Amino acid sequence: MASRRKTWLEKLADKDDMPKYLELEERFPCYNAVHKMGADAGDTVVLVNPGEVMEAMKKVPRGRVATIVEICKAIARRPQVKGCCSLTTGIFIMTAANAAEEVSAAGGESLDIPYWRTLKADGYLNEKYPGGAEAHAELLEREGFEIERRGKRLRVRNYQNFVFADL
Repeated sequence: MASRRKTWLEKLADKDDMPKYLELEERFPCYNAVHKMGADAGDTVVLVNPGEVMEAMKKVPRGRVATIVEICKAIARRPQVKGCCSLTTGIFIMTAANAAEEVSAAGGESLDIPYWRTLKADGYLNEKYPGGAEAHAELLEREGFEIERRGKRLRVRNYQNFVFADL
């Protein structure tokens, strides 16, 4: 019997073995990003549940944005650890965006996640969001943000002026 593929919403379900607390090691795939956020090798970092990421994303009000950096820092503050794995957080951000669109397309009750207000580091748009970076840009432009092209990538112009860090 073939197994069916999980929906985005099913992928967003919290895991029983999370959160996990680990000592940051230089061999971790997220080391460089977490180190830039202030954690050093040997510091405790957290791998979170999707629900925590989704709740942070829901807090970003209209006219403001958050980057993965603000979300990771907010999540790390709760258990008072030095960092949050940006790799798992990024995966859950993308999963939340796709789940929100999946539910909306199916005519279900909205997940109420304004995912388009969550940006990658340095204000870049997320090409893994539903419809890619171009669709992400459209949603942000509807809220009055100006989008600029940096090579092949898109970014919110002066995103620093709109960052909502009160997560």
